[in-house]
Amino acid sequence: MTGPLRLAIRHLGYHWVRSGILAACVATACAIPLMVEVLVRNFQKSLIARAAQTPALIGAKGNRFDLTMSLLYFRPVELTTTSFAEFRQLQGQGGGVFIPVNARFTARQRPVVATTTEYFELRGLRVAGGTMPLVLGDAVLGARMARDLGLGVGDAIFSDQRDLFDISKPPALKLRIVGVLAPSGGPDDAAMFTDIKTAWILEGLSHAHLPPNQVPSRLVLDRDAKGVRLSEELIDYNEVTATNRASFHLHAAETQLPLSGVIVIPDSTKAGTLLITKLNAGPTLQAVVPMEVVADLLAYVLRIRTLFAVLSWVLGLFTLILIAMVTALSIRVRARELETLRRIGVARATIGAMFAWELVLVALGGVCVAVLGAWGVALSAPDLVKLL
Repeated sequence: MTGPLRLAIRHLGYHWVRSGILAACVATACAIPLMVEVLVRNFQKSLIARAAQTPALIGAKGNRFDLTMSLLYFRPVELTTTSFAEFRQLQGQGGGVFIPVNARFTARQRPVVATTTEYFELRGLRVAGGTMPLVLGDAVLGARMARDLGLGVGDAIFSDQRDLFDISKPPALKLRIVGVLAPSGGPDDAAMFTDIKTAWILEGLSHAHLPPNQVPSRLVLDRDAKGVRLSEELIDYNEVTATNRASFHLHAAETQLPLSGVIVIPDSTKAGTLLITKLNAGPTLQAVVPMEVVADLLAYVLRIRTLFAVLSWVLGLFTLILIAMVTALSIRVRARELETLRRIGVARATIGAMFAWELVLVALGGVCVAVLGAWGVALSAPDLVKLL
């Protein structure tokens, strides 16, 4: 069999352009289903792993997909907020652990997640260096965010201002990085975490400034026994330091402190079912089970995969037709060559084996390229969750 194989290799090498085109056609027909399968599997793995770790979510009535994507994957959405007062009410009812989350802000276009220490316990997050955010103004970076921005413990980072041209909005807040998380392989790696009270500063509902007795007289509008009215020209601090930390104060009730939502870890399956049923029957809040939401999302994804599978079969059929036509034309063009081989005593089976080897080598080359392409996609696949 070495003779037909050698002739096939020589012929393919001589007509390398035609051979390359045929291999490319085979590679395309094989690569599309392989790459789609790789992307879908990564997407499923990312969604299911995160959702399985989260028993239930609570948020304002609205789109359950937006609520899930915001709290689980920090997707930026225009989400109707719930309040810290409602979180307090839920916490007072008992039946589980309630974790408030505010994911409405960004820093360097990465999500800023304000929450409590229970969140880190739920996700199994640990610091690779430094500490968790302990006081107002502290921040801890996810492993990927720290690596991409080249930041570490002791550095500072400013939050992104929501509207640069609206002077009524709070200025960017300078946050002190006190820790970097160990890699977790999830969305937490690309986020920054702060204490929940830091979110109120970002919202513009908590601030600090000079004490009233140190404010220039031109900025004092009124002074009486009840207090001092200060001009809006007085500039708030845009950094929390050891000196001014105690002077930060709220200018809003708990009902005005917004949250993206609440993560719930019920004490038992029964407690979780009762809580979800009760909230969904109410007028303002909704409770969702992430695994159910993810299952609905994956149902749409599987439909798309089926569509690509059908298209791949069609593409594969046309590729086979193309190869058959090229082979038939090649036989006609090589008629004199084949006649010469027959006259010198080469058996028909040997000639057939030569053509068979040519087809096998082209197909093998195309499959190898397709596999390498799928492997490259698996290594550098984008996070499809961000596209939802």
